[in-house]
Amino acid sequence: MSSRTRRRPDRRAGHAHDGRRMPRWQLLLRYLLLLAVLALTIGPFLWQLSTSLKGAGEDLYRYPPSLVPHEVTLGNYSGVARIIPVWDFALNSLKVALANVLTNCAGAALAGYALARMRFRGRRTALVVFLMAMLVPVESIMIAQFVTMRELQLNNTLLGVVLPGCIGAMNVLLMRNAFAGLPYEVEEAAYVDGAHAWQRFLRIALPSVRGTLAVVAIFAFMGAWDDFLWPLIVLSDQSKFTLTIGLNFLHGTFADNQRLVAAGTVIAVLPLIVLFACLQRSFFRGVGEGAVKG
Repeated sequence: MSSRTRRRPDRRAGHAHDGRRMPRWQLLLRYLLLLAVLALTIGPFLWQLSTSLKGAGEDLYRYPPSLVPHEVTLGNYSGVARIIPVWDFALNSLKVALANVLTNCAGAALAGYALARMRFRGRRTALVVFLMAMLVPVESIMIAQFVTMRELQLNNTLLGVVLPGCIGAMNVLLMRNAFAGLPYEVEEAAYVDGAHAWQRFLRIALPSVRGTLAVVAIFAFMGAWDDFLWPLIVLSDQSKFTLTIGLNFLHGTFADNQRLVAAGTVIAVLPLIVLFACLQRSFFRGVGEGAVKG
C-alpha cells in the first residue's frame, strides 16, 4: 500500500498522534485543565458583567457568591454616564487608538519590509536596535518622553499621547518575520518585469501579509485603548482624558460603588471584544505568517 493511500492516524479528541486511543484519565485531565484555564481567563470578566447588572438591593458580598443577577438592571450603565462624561472619554480613547493603529500598521510594514527584503548598510544593526528596544522598560523612559513632549509643546494634547507609541518595536519585528517568510521568486519575477520597490511592496508583499497586519492592528489598538500611565502623565485637561483615566473617577474618596465600577469596566472592554471578534480569522492566520521564518 502506497503512502498516499495509507490511512492517516485519527487525531480527533480521545486519540493520540500515533493512532492509539488516549486513556480516559488523560482525556479527562486534559478537559479539566482546559476548563481551569477557561475559568481563569473569562471568569473575572463574567463576574464584572454580573456585578454591573445587579440591582441596588442585591448583596454583592453574599456567600456563596451568585454569578446570575436576581434583579437584572441597566441602571448602573446610565449611572456611570451621570457621574462622568464616559462617552466623551471613550471618543478620546477611540481617536488615540485609531491613530495608533494607522501609524503602527504603516510604519511597522515599511520598516519590516526594509529589514526583510532590502539590502543596505547597517541592516543588521537596525535589527539589533529594534530587539534591544523591546528590552527597555517603558517606565524607565517616561520622564524623557514627557520632557520631549513638553519641549515640542505637545503635552496635554492627544497627539502627545499617540506619538511615543506610534511605531512599536515588536510590531516591526512581527512584520519583518512575515515579509521574510515570503518566497523571493515572486518578487524577482516582478523585478524582471520592471516593478520598482514601491510596486513590489504595495502590490505583492503587503497583500500577502494581511493576517500579520491584523495582528499588529489588534496589538496597537489594545495597547492604546488600555494605556493608563502615559495619558495620566501627559494629560491635565479633563476634556482630553481617555477612558481609562476617566473611569478612575468612579473610585471616590467617600463612595465606592462597585456596581458602577463594574459597569465602567464592561464599557471599556466591549470595544476590544468587538475588534477581536471581527479580526479573529485574520489574527490566527497572521500568527502563522509571522512564525514561518525568523
